[in-house]
Amino acid sequence: MNPPCAIDYEMIFQHAPVGMCVSVDRVIQTCNSALAEMFGYADGKLDGQSFSVLYPTMDEFLRTGDRIIPIMNAKGRYSDERIMRRANGELFWCHVAGRALDPLEPLGAGVWTFEDVSEKRPVTAELTPREREIAALLVEGKTSKMIARDTDLSPRTVEMHRASLMRKFAASTSLELVHKLMGVTSQ
Repeated sequence: MNPPCAIDYEMIFQHAPVGMCVSVDRVIQTCNSALAEMFGYADGKLDGQSFSVLYPTMDEFLRTGDRIIPIMNAKGRYSDERIMRRANGELFWCHVAGRALDPLEPLGAGVWTFEDVSEKRPVTAELTPREREIAALLVEGKTSKMIARDTDLSPRTVEMHRASLMRKFAASTSLELVHKLMGVTSQ
């Protein structure tokens, strides 16, 4: 019988195929090379930084935090796809998932993963911060009423943003818009 081998968790963390970080109160404590590279930072440069540096705007950072809290309180974990910002200002779609280490502190200590999905879903139009937020919620399959509830906007305002997205993406139906946002090509 072979002796059990020691598992080097630091090596696993550093060589994970997705970006990973440990955070406390939405501040990155440490992250792996994949995360730094994905966002265009040198190793170690994100340590101690607020997650806000990864968002297109401070408002989007704050609204996302507000949206995450009730879901983390209910489930202890969160995931979505959203538009994020690289160090050079480039915007890209990113799948984000995280889990609180203490379910009673949803934005306290946590472990988060980030996966760049821009290859299958490029950002092809200039969008306002609200349009980016609504686009991410549409991709999740939410209706205008659900989006209005989640964002504290009126359903009419959500419909106006949806109509603007449809124009920008040259989509004639809501389904076509969602397909274009998801990078699904028509056949």
